[in-house]
Amino acid sequence: MNIIENIQKEFNNFLKTIFGIDDQIIKKCNFDINIDDSKKAFGDLNSNCAMILAKELGRNPRQIADQIKTEFKNNYIEKIEVAGPGFLNLFLTNDAFKKIAAELFTKKDTFFRPSNLGKPKNFNIEFVSANPTGPLHFGHGRGGIIGDVLGNILKFIGHKVTKEFYVNDAGSQMQKLSMSFKIRCQQQLGIDIQLPEDAYHGEYLTELAKDTVTQFGKEILERPDEFFQDYAKEKMLEMIKHTLHEYGIFFDTWFSEKSLHDTGAVDKALSILNKRGYLFEKDGATWFKSTEFGDDKDRVIIKSSGEFTYVASDIAYMEDKVERGFTDLVMTLGHDHHSYAVRLEGLRQALGLSSTLEIILCQLVKIKEGGELVRMSKRTGKMITLADIIQEVGKDVARFFYLNRKADAQLEFDLDLAMKKTEENPVYYVQYAYVRTNSILKKAGFEEFLGEIGDYDAKHINNSEHFLIKKIVSLKQMLQNISENFHTHLLSYYVIELANAFHRYYSKNRVIDAEKPEQSRGRLLMINELRNTFGLCLDLLGISKPEKM
Repeated sequence: MNIIENIQKEFNNFLKTIFGIDDQIIKKCNFDINIDDSKKAFGDLNSNCAMILAKELGRNPRQIADQIKTEFKNNYIEKIEVAGPGFLNLFLTNDAFKKIAAELFTKKDTFFRPSNLGKPKNFNIEFVSANPTGPLHFGHGRGGIIGDVLGNILKFIGHKVTKEFYVNDAGSQMQKLSMSFKIRCQQQLGIDIQLPEDAYHGEYLTELAKDTVTQFGKEILERPDEFFQDYAKEKMLEMIKHTLHEYGIFFDTWFSEKSLHDTGAVDKALSILNKRGYLFEKDGATWFKSTEFGDDKDRVIIKSSGEFTYVASDIAYMEDKVERGFTDLVMTLGHDHHSYAVRLEGLRQALGLSSTLEIILCQLVKIKEGGELVRMSKRTGKMITLADIIQEVGKDVARFFYLNRKADAQLEFDLDLAMKKTEENPVYYVQYAYVRTNSILKKAGFEEFLGEIGDYDAKHINNSEHFLIKKIVSLKQMLQNISENFHTHLLSYYVIELANAFHRYYSKNRVIDAEKPEQSRGRLLMINELRNTFGLCLDLLGISKPEKM
């Protein structure tokens, strides 16, 4: 535990002892670091515990706050003030900041990991999972970055993480791909045939057909339909994998939906549901009693024609994940899958699975250029791909822009802003902050009066560094929060705020001053810790750390 965590622990124990309350009440109390530099008068730590205790004990909150102010003692608390109806503002001693600064320097990244994680969870994070029927469109970038960064954070925290892509290679969409690709090959060989309106019209199939006909010649027409389906699927997957690699996403597992049918896993999962009484027959079809789990209507699992719906595969897929040992299942889906998320949770309960299931619903992404929204049509083949976005603005900018908004809020991807290489672009602003810290430390290395900076230089920390220290320390709790609420956008917000704080600090404080060597050493220690924190955030975001800009 760091000093602030120790203060909180002592504070909570004090509350339990003095007021006779339990951990359930303590959990309702906030104990926050004040990271608003404009509100220094509100102290370094804030708590609403007196307000919470007033409801539990039937007492006046101001009286409770005054009692805490008088009786709670800690060597690292300089003073406690009561504000308003009973809010507590705690002020840390300068010695506390010095000890935190020394610990940050010594522990580096490990400072931000939980002090007591307990048993690590085993996460399966499934994201993107686009049909292998064409290139990834620009909307896939959002679920991709959310899943990828969440996996990075969970792994950093100490959990086991598997990033998984579910390949939807079974069902009608694959038959449509086979048909569309075959017709494109026939067209390349001079056969007068047109694509049906509901086929895949993208130019990518025309290009693939050209290459395929060049390789196989006219004999390709003798191939069975399975060839066209399998060949096109593999080529589409190669395209998808290449785009994701360019985007900085590398999956641990590529799981085939078709394999669930081939191995009998679908039949096995349906048998479990049937034995548990959650399937019934109606109109020649097999239904799942999804209304028993909050769905607005029961859902067909097997059509009257004997064809499985896509829900059947998902039942088996969820069962398979649990059998592979995953304790926590996470999926990213489009915003229009809200009812499907309810269905999946119902299936999890019906199967009796102990693993948790969390669905992250991602709102629409709109592309904006020249102040106007860009239109696209997947049916006609006129679409903006994720590869187009990456090629246009680069991996770093694409990742940050896709993440820099809460998942359930619509996102406008401003291409004009993304193309700028100025501080208006938040990616360059943050990367410049990282580069600047490196530049300062490099320059300091040439100054003989400074020597090597170490944790012992924390004794030179003063008031001007206090806010930065609090801001850096707050990253630990924020990462813990993200590991629980999955709000990955908070990390992008944080790193922008940290860059703002650093640039303000640097503009007001001379770091290297030969006439004040001790002060310089304290400030260089601060720059070192900022550099390490920027580096950690950029690593978790999957964004590069440039040497110069």
